[in-house]
Amino acid sequence: MDEERTPPAPAIDTTVSHSARIWDYWLGGKENYEVDRRLGDQIEAVLPDIVQQARADRQFLGRVVRYLAGEAGIRQFLDIGTGLPTVDNTHQVAQRVAPQSKIVYVDNDPLVLVHARALLTSTPEGATDYLDADMHDPDAILRGAEATLDFSEPVAITMLGVVWHVIDDAEARDIIGRLKAPLAPGSHLAIAHPTIEITGEKMAEAIRQWNEFGKPPGTHRTPRQIEALFAGLDLVEPGVVSCTRWRPDDTRFGEPPETDQFGGVARKP
Repeated sequence: MDEERTPPAPAIDTTVSHSARIWDYWLGGKENYEVDRRLGDQIEAVLPDIVQQARADRQFLGRVVRYLAGEAGIRQFLDIGTGLPTVDNTHQVAQRVAPQSKIVYVDNDPLVLVHARALLTSTPEGATDYLDADMHDPDAILRGAEATLDFSEPVAITMLGVVWHVIDDAEARDIIGRLKAPLAPGSHLAIAHPTIEITGEKMAEAIRQWNEFGKPPGTHRTPRQIEALFAGLDLVEPGVVSCTRWRPDDTRFGEPPETDQFGGVARKP
């Protein structure tokens, strides 16, 4: 990562919870504050399997990146909504498969920026970079990513657990449309997004609690609405499904239980 191009981290507001830090708490991390733990516990009281959902989403990232770097042959990744660095970040998974992989991380939480500087390293053959940017400004993300990624070659964009913060469907489609427009054929898009398909009102209430006490606000979508976010792309099998059931590693004892986190991967023709 080129630290000279990385702006200084702004002050961290420890009085307001933030999604990246709450997610870190659910994953067992230590880079969170009392305000984050309090809201995390409050949501877990409403939706007891939220920790399982958070871990399922992380495992989904690993399987998706292994697929993209392996079977799909992708060597460039744009990870939007990075979250706090933890075990098996995108660059670690991708570079184990293909050491020459290049990864650009994007987030707008100042605490993520602080730890990205310290923790996101690369193999000698590959590269990593970090952009302090907002997904609501996709053009700025693309401009920043061009310093590391070659958009004339396939790129995989991962948006795991972030699109739900775009409340309006038309705006979500517009953001994704602008991100994928310059991508070369063979590029891929991966999305993970909350639904209320499995736990119903429990998940709906958890999101209401989040929106009242946390930020940024979010919304659930149906699997059909999530599929619509992939418009113009070819969904990879098995399509949009519970993240636990997207190409699970081990089905010897049956399919894993479903969670409200649904996800999919699609290819640009």
